[in-house]
Amino acid sequence: MEGGFSASSLLAEDDAQLAARAAWLYYAGGLTQSEVADRLGIAPVKAHRLIARATKAGLVRVFVDGPIGGCIEVEAALMARFRLSTCRVVPEIDDPALPLRGLGQAAASVLREALERGAHRVIGLGHGRTLAAALEALPRIAAPGVRFVSLLGGVPRRITTGPFDVITRAAEKTGAEAFLLPVPMIADSSEDAEVMRRQRGVAETLSLAREATLVFAGIGAIAEAAFLPMAGMLSQDEIAALRRAGAAGEMLGRYFDAKGEPVPTELHERVTAIHPRDLRGIVAVAGGADKTAAIRAVLTTGLLSGLITDEATARRLVAM
Repeated sequence: MEGGFSASSLLAEDDAQLAARAAWLYYAGGLTQSEVADRLGIAPVKAHRLIARATKAGLVRVFVDGPIGGCIEVEAALMARFRLSTCRVVPEIDDPALPLRGLGQAAASVLREALERGAHRVIGLGHGRTLAAALEALPRIAAPGVRFVSLLGGVPRRITTGPFDVITRAAEKTGAEAFLLPVPMIADSSEDAEVMRRQRGVAETLSLAREATLVFAGIGAIAEAAFLPMAGMLSQDEIAALRRAGAAGEMLGRYFDAKGEPVPTELHERVTAIHPRDLRGIVAVAGGADKTAAIRAVLTTGLLSGLITDEATARRLVAM
């Protein structure tokens, strides 16, 4: 039991939400069971089982006509606007400023479904509070043959627990191999970063990251209270300089303006991380009022194939 939730209770809640989604797509969306399976990325037999469960449990009347239905509608709007292949919008169940529990459970559900399908042999992981919550919510599931790989350096200047343990937790929960980038995310100079990137272990891990067919990454806001400055990786002067350069959002150590264009900053030469343009299948996991502009900036880059966010943020994104 951790934080008042057992693995079994999280799994039950996860399945209930997935059953409601399947039922909404089938009954309200008019999709066939095969189309529901394709939309949710699950086997047809599981889609049939979920729809039957939702009907028997009364979820069709209680949930599908309510918040889940609304979430799926806004998912469709985001997918169309930003050309996403997948989108998961979760109802608000916790702090709207930083909805870690809801986002964590949703991301854990998507990752679990991917592991159950066995469609990905290499899965890339960023780090941060939201992804740490996702791995905390992930139930234990065997993933033979899967390799998890860090996408950016994970040695912080300030020692904290949780946000930098993502890759370790993935290995613990699944028994899969995991490859860490044992260097700081941001080096002191571009020369230092180049030396680190040339180290054999680092170069091999970055090469493996390019093989990932599914990637989970967080999105950072440009603020003093954001994750990177709070972890001691960025100074307040660097945050101020990013603002002057027009930075609106960050992903994997790269900064983008409101139009989705990279901002001119020497930080890009100092980051020890794989560039998002060298990745495919990027699913961003982010939400909260303070991150809306940052999420929109990253969405506008066209680098994402998927988004997991909360309903309030999703509606703000659609309205912008």
